[in-house]
Amino acid sequence: MLAIVALGVYGIDQVTKYFVVTNLTERVQVPVIGELLQFQFVKNSGAAFSLGEGMTWIFSIVATLVAVFIVVFARRIRSTGWAVLFGMLLGGNLGNLTDRLFREPSFGQGHVIDFLQLYAFPAIFNIADVAIVASMGLFIILTLRGIGLDGQRIPSEKNPKVDTTTDPAPTDLPK
Repeated sequence: MLAIVALGVYGIDQVTKYFVVTNLTERVQVPVIGELLQFQFVKNSGAAFSLGEGMTWIFSIVATLVAVFIVVFARRIRSTGWAVLFGMLLGGNLGNLTDRLFREPSFGQGHVIDFLQLYAFPAIFNIADVAIVASMGLFIILTLRGIGLDGQRIPSEKNPKVDTTTDPAPTDLPK
């Protein structure tokens, strides 16, 4: 599941960026849904909100480390929710890393292609960014619901009783 989601996010991200680069002019706004959603092609050398411009190599190294961590960590995931979360994070991370590694001006210092602009939102972003933010939203939901990487509910201090609907074989029985 993780690999399927990651490949899907990565593919959609790269295809949309290809169409943006080949069909739009930089810095020209194209209304999609009036002022609510517009396309505006920009090249971002920094991170979110163009922070850290000129630190592209550092972002490339961090993104590579994140991708390696997710791939190594993936063997522990037994939950569909967590697999989708890490798939979105990996796909988005690899989408932006591909830009940093292979786009102008040079290897490892490439600019990320951004093009989605929402009304009154201060940043322009791309599909990879949407997937990364969505994965963090899913992280919050799974954590608040107490869902572990194995798909089991983790008992909380307020409710130490194990939910038998998600844990049919309690592990705290004497042997």
